[in-house]
Order: sequence, then structure tokens, then C-alpha cells
Amino acid sequence: MIGIDLKNKTALVCGSTAGIGKAIAENMARAGANIILCARNEEKLKKQIKILEKLGEGVHHYVVANFEDNVSVSAAAILAADQYKPNILVNNTGGPPPGKAHEANSIQYVEAFKLHLINNHILATALIPTMKKQKWGRIINIISTSVKVPLDNLGVSNTIRGAVGNWSKTMANELAQFGITVNNILPGATATERLTAIIENKSIKANVSTKEIEQEMLEEIPAGRFGLPDEVGTTACFLASDLAAYINGTNVVVDGGRTPVL
Repeated sequence: MIGIDLKNKTALVCGSTAGIGKAIAENMARAGANIILCARNEEKLKKQIKILEKLGEGVHHYVVANFEDNVSVSAAAILAADQYKPNILVNNTGGPPPGKAHEANSIQYVEAFKLHLINNHILATALIPTMKKQKWGRIINIISTSVKVPLDNLGVSNTIRGAVGNWSKTMANELAQFGITVNNILPGATATERLTAIIENKSIKANVSTKEIEQEMLEEIPAGRFGLPDEVGTTACFLASDLAAYINGTNVVVDGGRTPVL
């Protein structure tokens, strides 16, 4: 049987103390990778290290970064690159708040751009020299199905996610010659705190119960359920492995069939 083996690989996983990022870190640890956790809460990072130590044979560390501060992210990226030499990067950051595109102000767009695209670029450019030297690397961006079809009431997010998608494809074209792949995972409605917040926001705006909103969302998903963070985690493991060496510059949709084919 073909298995996913990430032994002797080191992954820097952002947003890795909760939700999808946590699931990715844990699945990669099970596959044998050394994990560098990255998030803002040091106590949560320390607790997560203890969890990872029980999952595989890798050696795990963490760096602290406030993703609302590009300087903080840059410092964490440089520290991780210098000390641990990661050759896998998982860019993963919580999305902008819900709201209509035409009602958002310019500051909201600028802040979201810095939070997502600029931080992704800071992290990638810090790690790419190691990847080039090793002639092997993986950059995986956790984005959204809105890259393909914009989602209602997520105007700023739709806009920024699209920019990240095009940045990613450009990087993929430039870096393939060095044995580095760049791919995106587009999760659909996944059972995380962000999904709960989106449901609650829709509930308040529509003046209906969260159960009704939940049911409406589920009716749009052919699989009839929300995704699990682990399902995104296993997808990330595959893209990080040698099994996916010829997959580059693409969007992998993990959404139970909700997103239409265009």
C-alpha cells in the first residue's frame, strides 16, 4: 500500500493551534515530519507541542508570531529559517470578518491584504533559499473555495483570497525549476470556529436561528455534511509528499462537492 511519508522533512505550519492548521500539523506529525508550529499564543503552542510529541517520531518546535503585525511574522520566519531549515511551508490564517464588498472601507482591504498575501510572501521568501539549496520544497496555501466562486457576504475575503490564488500560481511557475511546488487547498464549509462565527453572523443578519442557517448551508453541499479539519489535513500531507511531486500551481477543492465546475 502506498503511504504518505514525511520523515526527514520539516514543516512550518501557520495558525497551528486550532482548526485546520492544528489538523495539518498533527497529520504531518503522524506522517513523520518535524513540525514548527506558528501562532500568537505561546501557551497554546506549548500545549500543542506536547500533543505532537505523542503522534510521531519527529522533533517539534514553535515560533511566536502575531499575524496582524508583518514585522512579527518576519521575525518568526527568519528565526524558523535560520534555526530549523523548514522545507515545507503551510500558509494558513483566519479569514477577514464577514460583510459585503461595497460596504467595506479601504482600511479593511489593506489590512486583509497584509494579513494574507503579504504574510504569505514574507514566510515564503524566508524559506525559499533553504528549499532551493535542498532542491526540494513545498508551499501549501490554505485559501477558500471563493478563489473559484465568490461567497455571499464575504466581500473582503473573496477579494483577498483571489489575490493570494494568483500570487500562488505565479510563484509555482517561477519555482518549479528548483524542485519546489506551490499549491492551494480550498476548503469548503469546515467545522471550525470560523464556520461557527459565519453561521452566527448570518443568523443575526437574517433574524433566524443558527439551526436554520446551518440547514440552508448543508443543503448546498452534495455530501450533506460539513467538512472535518482532518480531511484538509490529510490533503495537505499528500501535497507535501513526494507522491505529489508533479502537482504544481493548482487548486485542490475540499468541499464535499459544493463548488460548481466553471
